[in-house]
Amino acid sequence: MHDIRAIRDNPEAFDAALSRRGLAALSPAILKLDADRRARISEAEAAQAEQNKASKEVGAAKGRGDEAEFERLRALVADKKADVARMQAEAAALDVELRDLLMGIPNAPLDSVPDGADENDNVEIHRWGSPRNFDFTPVEHFDIPGVKPGMDFETAAKLSGSRFVVLKGGVARLHRALAQFMIDLHVNAHGLEETWTPVLVTEEMMYGTNQLPKFGEDSYQTREGYWLIPTSEVTLTNTVHGDLLDHAELPRRMTAHSQCFRSEAGSAGRDTSGMLRQHQFEKVEMVSITDAENGLAEHARMTRCAEAVLEALNLPYRTVVLSTGDMGFGARITHDLEVWLPGQDKYREISSVSYCGDFQARRMNARYRPTGGGKPEFVHTLNGSGLAVGRALIAVLENGQQADGSVELPAALHPYLGGRTRLGADGKLA
Repeated sequence: MHDIRAIRDNPEAFDAALSRRGLAALSPAILKLDADRRARISEAEAAQAEQNKASKEVGAAKGRGDEAEFERLRALVADKKADVARMQAEAAALDVELRDLLMGIPNAPLDSVPDGADENDNVEIHRWGSPRNFDFTPVEHFDIPGVKPGMDFETAAKLSGSRFVVLKGGVARLHRALAQFMIDLHVNAHGLEETWTPVLVTEEMMYGTNQLPKFGEDSYQTREGYWLIPTSEVTLTNTVHGDLLDHAELPRRMTAHSQCFRSEAGSAGRDTSGMLRQHQFEKVEMVSITDAENGLAEHARMTRCAEAVLEALNLPYRTVVLSTGDMGFGARITHDLEVWLPGQDKYREISSVSYCGDFQARRMNARYRPTGGGKPEFVHTLNGSGLAVGRALIAVLENGQQADGSVELPAALHPYLGGRTRLGADGKLA
């Protein structure tokens, strides 16, 4: 959420930042609401002062036996009390209206973020590995003979409908091995703290990490009012919700492997074949809580953590900076990692690593005490996939596929598979 004081101080800069996201100027509407709210607060305070003054004079008038003055003052107190209540209610309503307006406005991009309308304007900043030269025509993951016995979409459709999958046998174990490998790498090599969190959260937590109100249709809500998390960014980031931390506690670096749920109401017809875009999937998430001075350095570090997973799996990838027209609602800058999928003959997103500044912290009221003393400051938050497990499975299968229908598996996964090195054409690990 944006700082209303910063908008008051420099509305032109605020509007200029939002214009880079294709939005019209919003500062006039925001400042009018803010001015009206502050006016009601001032009027309520003035009326309260008059009420207090009259209340003191009531006793004096009664002591003098001045019945007429006593009744006049009593009526004045009642009137002022009603005025105070009305103005306070109006101020509270305007406060809610202002907060709702600010909650729906995306974060301001950093100056270094490239301007653009969509993903076509993203800028590549790094590339690793070379796509393999096949002596046959590679197919998508779900058409690999060795994968078909372990990737059952028909049974999943019977159980749950479209865009679900049942994994079995060697494919299921490979999927589990990938998640375990990612967690171990982040904990042992990258110093992240392994964390396990709920997948059901309150509405307040969804607001805290800007899933609400903007993306309510893309998430699932239970009858009891809980929300199913679209990513454990929600739970990991909200672990500091409402907290006042010591500066020495920062940075706080966490990772979690969780189930994730997305209805993706606006994505019908896109990437619905295979496992690429599912309603239920698993992801290993990374979250960092830090301060303003170290936010961008932490972003670079987190990007390297995600890249290291792909390099350990020997998967060719590229890293791009998202343009202003493609970056997420809460981000100030985002690096996307795109893995090579030979079955599609293109790079596809497998991780987004975003620096949010204090945007989420203001929504969560998460702050820290500066080491040298002074007023508490808002923390800065970052999140990134490290990685999406299902998409990593797709990449491993497609890049390792062989002409006989089997799949050669990355050496980094062999210890997690009991020493097995390939998925046979029969769907069994060998």
